[in-house]
Amino acid sequence: MEKVQGEMEIERWERNEEMSDAEKKVIQETWSRVYANCEDVGVSILIRFFVNFPSAKQYFSQFKHMEDPLEMERSLQLRKHARRVMGAINSVVENIYDSEKVSSVLALVGKAHAVKHKVEPVYFKILTGVMLEVLAEEYANEFTSPEVQRAWAKMKSLIYTHVTAAYKEEPPGDGGGSSSRSSSKVTESLPQT
Repeated sequence: MEKVQGEMEIERWERNEEMSDAEKKVIQETWSRVYANCEDVGVSILIRFFVNFPSAKQYFSQFKHMEDPLEMERSLQLRKHARRVMGAINSVVENIYDSEKVSSVLALVGKAHAVKHKVEPVYFKILTGVMLEVLAEEYANEFTSPEVQRAWAKMKSLIYTHVTAAYKEEPPGDGGGSSSRSSSKVTESLPQT
């Protein structure tokens, strides 16, 4: 999976299309089934993320040296982080009709990762793609229709755009930075969804 990212793919991901009310309803309906198993789904997402993109583990001192997916699955710290990730997504889904609340929730996530954790923004692009891969596999019945896939593609873009907006607010050298500087450090390809 180690490949250099294409600039066209980055541009395609950064476009943020407005979600219709019907798409918001689809997101909430499909998410309610996913969130019923939030910890297990979150763990599956993080394990795939870390196995396919091991450079992402550099930001997690408590499990950055874990290679074995079973060891990751048993890690209490990984499970705790999976619950936080799923909780943040749940907050977005619950408030999907309130764009200010969605922006606020995702701005907090972005600021924490930009300033405190110094995570390269490209990892959000990768993580949201991995999330959709896992959801499409584990909830194949719900994710087969083009309407559901389109709605979730917009959700992926919404999450990425809002989270990485916090990086654009940070002055260079303070944990922020441009996407070109950030993407040059990551040499893994983005998942196709």
